[in-house]
Amino acid sequence: MSEPSTVTMHIIAHIHTDFATKFGIPRQSGLVPALQGRIVFTPECRVPEALRGLEGFSHIWLIWQFSQTVREDWSPTVRPPRLGGNTRMGVFATRSPFRPNAIGLSCVRLEGVEPDTPEGPVLHVSGADLMDGTPIFDIKPYLPYADCQPDAVWGFAARPWERELTVDCPPELLEQLPPEKREGLLGVLAQDPGPPIRRTPPGCTASPSPGWRCASPCRTGF
Repeated sequence: MSEPSTVTMHIIAHIHTDFATKFGIPRQSGLVPALQGRIVFTPECRVPEALRGLEGFSHIWLIWQFSQTVREDWSPTVRPPRLGGNTRMGVFATRSPFRPNAIGLSCVRLEGVEPDTPEGPVLHVSGADLMDGTPIFDIKPYLPYADCQPDAVWGFAARPWERELTVDCPPELLEQLPPEKREGLLGVLAQDPGPPIRRTPPGCTASPSPGWRCASPCRTGF
């Protein structure tokens, strides 16, 4: 019997976040814990019984689609931002979105389960690294006894991330955002959402540790 070369996956939900575009999204889940998101299920999956027991878990796995990078071809090597964008690594040794199957995996904190809303059951999560409207294929509970591996080896990702910024934002700019959004914005800027290689931006001064110190007003799509 021949093995199938394709399978069919169904979208069960979409996540809603503050990121209308890919710019600024943290490179991994959990890097900016203050970021909030809402998971709204598709009509056929709006079944409260399917979420029974989920409220007892603190974290969940999201299996989702890199919906903005789906394409016919793929490259066997990519250039991870963590290595400065110049060194190529095998795509299966990275979390690059440019993969044979554009599937992402994120661990997020489950802040709450709202079983009865006009949109059906809604999950409130934090620490997500997904763009607004990202389709979700599946949700699974995070199990510390199985998913946490204290002796895991990080490979090239063990190199320290040296580009985290210290962000000074004028209070008058922060006041333009709702209070619950401010910590998330500062966290996103601290992750240095720009390209891996660039010159020190105008208005910023180089700082050896922890990175650039930016005191100038910053514009963002957040």
